[in-house]
Amino acid sequence: MNKGLLKAWNDEKGFGFIKSDTQAHDTFIHISALKHMSRKPKVGDTIYFEVATQPDGKSKAVNCRIEGVAALKVTPKKSNHHRVAKSNFTNSFLGKIASISIIAVLGFVAVNKYNHYKSNEQFNNHTPVITNTDLATFDEQYPKIVIPQNSQNFTCDGRQHCSQMTSRAEAVFFINNCPNTKMDGDGDGDPCERDTRFQGEW
Repeated sequence: MNKGLLKAWNDEKGFGFIKSDTQAHDTFIHISALKHMSRKPKVGDTIYFEVATQPDGKSKAVNCRIEGVAALKVTPKKSNHHRVAKSNFTNSFLGKIASISIIAVLGFVAVNKYNHYKSNEQFNNHTPVITNTDLATFDEQYPKIVIPQNSQNFTCDGRQHCSQMTSRAEAVFFINNCPNTKMDGDGDGDPCERDTRFQGEW
């Protein structure tokens, strides 16, 4: 480490020269070598320095400090701890919100399914069971109406007289369902009463 006296200083341009007994020539010093000091240098300051050779062959002072002047405390760079903690907090907070949302949705679905199950259960519990006795009672109260099977084959085709009928059942179908029939003269609902072909059907 060399020791010298700052013999010249250009504050506007930020450089000067140090005179030292250990160096044959004055040593160039730039403000950047003293940026860690609490004040700028001034002529007459005692400077402790090391010498480095520049690419052009000239020497310059490096690692300098001013005698009697405190160095600025090096402020450590803010670590990412705060940022990481904030990020973790954000992720944790969002994670909690997402978890709560998922739980809420699952709960809603579960409640709906439960209500649907209870509704079906109540419906099944209130659905009457029909027994054979009930069917027998129904048959007694509402006797079946027997419709002649062959009546399903009868159609209104314009025939009007008994001589055109093939059976009494057909004649009954025609007077009840077809227009302009002339087979029930007395209007008692019994057609073709004098037709001997149908005597056995009465």
